[in-house]
Amino acid sequence: MNNSLPDETTMYQALLNKDSSFEGLFFVGVKTTGIFCRPTCNARKPKKENVEFFPSTREALLNGYRPCKLCHPLGYQGEIPAWLKTVMDEIDNQPDLRLKDSDLKRRGIDPNRVRRWFKKNHGMTFQTYLRTLRISHAFGRIKYGEKVIEAAYESGYESLSGFTESFKKTTGFSPIKSTQNLMIMITRILTPLGPMLAGATEEGICLLEFVDRRMLETQLNRLKKLFKAELIPGSNKHFNKLDKQIKEYFDGTRKEFTVPLVIAGTAFQKQVWSALQTISYGETRSYKEQAEIIGNPRAIRAVARANGDNRIAIIIPCHRVIGANGELVGYGGGLWRKRYLLNLEAENS
Repeated sequence: MNNSLPDETTMYQALLNKDSSFEGLFFVGVKTTGIFCRPTCNARKPKKENVEFFPSTREALLNGYRPCKLCHPLGYQGEIPAWLKTVMDEIDNQPDLRLKDSDLKRRGIDPNRVRRWFKKNHGMTFQTYLRTLRISHAFGRIKYGEKVIEAAYESGYESLSGFTESFKKTTGFSPIKSTQNLMIMITRILTPLGPMLAGATEEGICLLEFVDRRMLETQLNRLKKLFKAELIPGSNKHFNKLDKQIKEYFDGTRKEFTVPLVIAGTAFQKQVWSALQTISYGETRSYKEQAEIIGNPRAIRAVARANGDNRIAIIIPCHRVIGANGELVGYGGGLWRKRYLLNLEAENS
């Protein structure tokens, strides 16, 4: 048993009592059913000898357990909590809004609680988040013809110099160069397998990767070079559609995606990624079959490398490519996620 877990007697008692104070500390696998649950699950309680405990959903999945359909242990962690939602709705309706700690207190919200939530879920403070939103909206206005000074004052800045300094610090270039530069807006999309980093231009989605993917920073740097763009946290018209379709996919109700994509890469990579999109939901192919489909049967290793360079996971389904012997190999998000995605599609085909 993992040493970071409470002792088994304590965990089993918490399971019997549906003790919510243990939420997130452990998950329980039921050997007789092959499912795993939260400590607070309302399902009939198994005997102690029929359970084993795991520190994370990842460990439970790796040990072959399926998520319980009653308590949903693969919940969308990081979703906006109810106490913060009214403020976030307010910001969505007015992206240039400025909110000080005193403003949050007047709304009955503890600023420290907000700060902690944003650091945990977005890697930045609440004020940095607001400032970044203001800058991203100002960039859009300037890029499409508005004067810099007008964008500065409409964004709530009291001086042009202060706006210019903040703009340059956030984007890496001065406001007057907005018409010459492209910015890729970045946000987090929540999934049962952990958060994903999404990126989009005005034309469509160009990035969708699990945030703990190996070499994610390398992929982001490649993306910046390919698009000659800066990456900045912010909103984009494609994010709501992407979020909705990803949730539908994990709910088992969506088998095809219609969100527009913007794909940058070599001619060979684009050929491989195009072939990936012809693999139907619930089906798999080998790397050899992929090489044959693109008319280059000897390029198995090159096809595998191109698969690994895919920056739009799930929608461009590189998880559907497996080894010739049927083994699961080569997935940047981790083989445990690949197994889950294939099982999800098999169950809903």
